[in-house]
Amino acid sequence: MSEQPRDLSGMPGAAGTDQERLLREGLRCLQLSGAIFLRAHFSAPWAYASPASEQIVQMLKPGDRRVILFHIFTEGRCRLALERGGEAELEAGDIAIFPFADRHKLGHPDFANAVPVGDLLPAPPWTTFPVLRHGGGGTPASMVCGYLYSDDLPFNPVLASLPPFIRVRPSGGPLARWVEASVSYALQAGARDGDPLLQRLPELLFTESLCEFSRQHTGDDQGWLAGLADPVVGRALAFIHREPAHAWTLKELAQRAASSRSVLDERFRHFLGQAPMSYLTAWRLQLASRQLRTTKATMAEVAGAIGYGSEASFSRAFKRYTGVSPSEWRGAA
Repeated sequence: MSEQPRDLSGMPGAAGTDQERLLREGLRCLQLSGAIFLRAHFSAPWAYASPASEQIVQMLKPGDRRVILFHIFTEGRCRLALERGGEAELEAGDIAIFPFADRHKLGHPDFANAVPVGDLLPAPPWTTFPVLRHGGGGTPASMVCGYLYSDDLPFNPVLASLPPFIRVRPSGGPLARWVEASVSYALQAGARDGDPLLQRLPELLFTESLCEFSRQHTGDDQGWLAGLADPVVGRALAFIHREPAHAWTLKELAQRAASSRSVLDERFRHFLGQAPMSYLTAWRLQLASRQLRTTKATMAEVAGAIGYGSEASFSRAFKRYTGVSPSEWRGAA
């Protein structure tokens, strides 16, 4: 086995901007894990159709609610079409992320005679990387596929507001080199069970890809990443994340963000689809869910750490958002 690439320990220059630090903080409190699980080799003409997200979940993580899919293109080019609408061109070096595992088609040169991808795969479980081969023998294309899952996914305001499809084009430089080295390592080490780098690799790829995507984002879009780039919403998010237990009011948050209450509320709703105080509640409960899963803090200590004056008020808010009590959430973990 070749020596482990040093690049895998982290992305060079990963400290990044204030926006990137906030993004990393927003993802750090999640319980993310996953795997690189598939290699695919195509030759034109070819096309496949992905299954519904529920079927993908049952194939990859039976019993879970949702997975995040990603494709890393290593050769050739193709077209992508989402079932809910929207198309994109993909080429070698691109990373395609589907935060909600949306149904889609991939193909070259078009989607004629798209084959259900399940018909091309061996039946799970897989003890080694399955290799998918499909096409008519023409121009080649290849990709590596992976997934992430998180019990907190419906709960997290960062992930919940992501678009259904994200295309990242590293365009050379540190990220492109890091992705190439990481994928190469994963393919070589895939037969080893319990490799800690393989367990962390999908999370690192996802985080670095979102940071790159946020650098390419424009202020005209919606969602959490676009909100980071907005001067008003970005400042408000920074204060909320920095001091989640503070007794925030809309008036004080607007003052700290150098805005009026009406402008802050309007821009928050535009980018994140919810009011600032609703976001604050969701973020506090996200932090609480993490503490409940990973620490032995008492319910009163967890409640106080996120700004709730009593254990009872915290329990009511938590159950309203999750459908279960904090103790039930901790027990399920």
